[in-house]
Amino acid sequence: MRDPHSSVEWPTLGLLTACYVAWGVALFWLSTVSLWLAVPVVAVAAAMHSSLQHEAIHGHPFRDRRLNALLVWPPLDLFVPYGRFRDTHLAHHHDAILTDPYDDPESNYLDPAVWSGLSRPVKLVLRMNNTLAGRMLIGPLAGMTAFIAGDWAQRRDGKVREAWLCHLPAVAAVLVLVVTSPMPVWAYLIAAYGAMSILKIRTFLEHQAHEKARARTVIIEDKGPLALLFLNNNLHVVHHMHPRVPWYRLPQVYQRNPDRYLGVNEGYRYGSYAEVIGRYLFKAKDPVPHPLRHG
Repeated sequence: MRDPHSSVEWPTLGLLTACYVAWGVALFWLSTVSLWLAVPVVAVAAAMHSSLQHEAIHGHPFRDRRLNALLVWPPLDLFVPYGRFRDTHLAHHHDAILTDPYDDPESNYLDPAVWSGLSRPVKLVLRMNNTLAGRMLIGPLAGMTAFIAGDWAQRRDGKVREAWLCHLPAVAAVLVLVVTSPMPVWAYLIAAYGAMSILKIRTFLEHQAHEKARARTVIIEDKGPLALLFLNNNLHVVHHMHPRVPWYRLPQVYQRNPDRYLGVNEGYRYGSYAEVIGRYLFKAKDPVPHPLRHG
C-alpha cells in the first residue's frame, strides 16, 4: 500500500533524519549543558530508532531491503542485533503462533510445565515482570538475558551467528562516537537501558492469550506522544493485518472502519496508554504461564 507514484516514503526518511540529529545533538551538545536532560533525549531517540528499525523490517522507506537495513544499521540501543530483530519479528508475524511460548519469539508467556518447575525467587521476578512497572524496570534485563541465552543455544545456526558478527562492529561504531563525545559511557548505558524500558510500554499488552488467533492483537486508540514514538503500532491489529502499510497511514486505515478491526480482535481495545498505565502499572494483566496451554 505504497504511493504508486513514489519509491521513497518521505515522512519515514524525514523522521529518521530527525532521529539521528536529535541523538547527535543530545550526545555532543546537550550533554555539556545538562547530562540529566541529555540522557532522556538520547533514550527517546534510541527508542524512536528502534521503531524505525521496525519500519525498515517491513519495507520502509525504500523498496530496497538492503538500503533500508543500512539506514538503520547503527544500534543506538546497543543491545539488539538488527538481523535478529528482523528474523524474530517476521517469524512473530505468523498470527497462528502468536503468544505461543515456543513458536512466538516475542511471547512473554511460559509453558505451564516450565513455570511449575521454577524456583520461588524466579517466579517472583517473573510475576513482577508482568506488571508494567516491573516490565519497565527489570524487563529489559530479563528480556535480554533470555534473548542472549536463546541465541547462544542457537550459536551453530549460520543466520544467528551472522547477525551477531554484523552487530558487533555496529556497536563498536556507536561506542566510538560515545567515547569521543562529552557524554560519559555510563550515562549512555543508562540511556540505552531507558530506551528499552520505554519500548516495553508498547509491547506490554500488544498480544493476549485467546483461542482465536485473530483476537490476540490489541488496539490502543492513543494519539499522543507515545503513539508517535511507537509509530502508531498502538493500532497493532491494523499493523498485523496490513504489515506493509507505513506508520503514517495506519490511523487513516483504522479510522475508515474501526468496527471492522474491533470485530476482528473481539474488542481487545484500550482508549489510551494512560488507561493502560492506570490499570497495570502495579498490577499484572496476565499470568506468566500460558492460560490456554496444557502440558
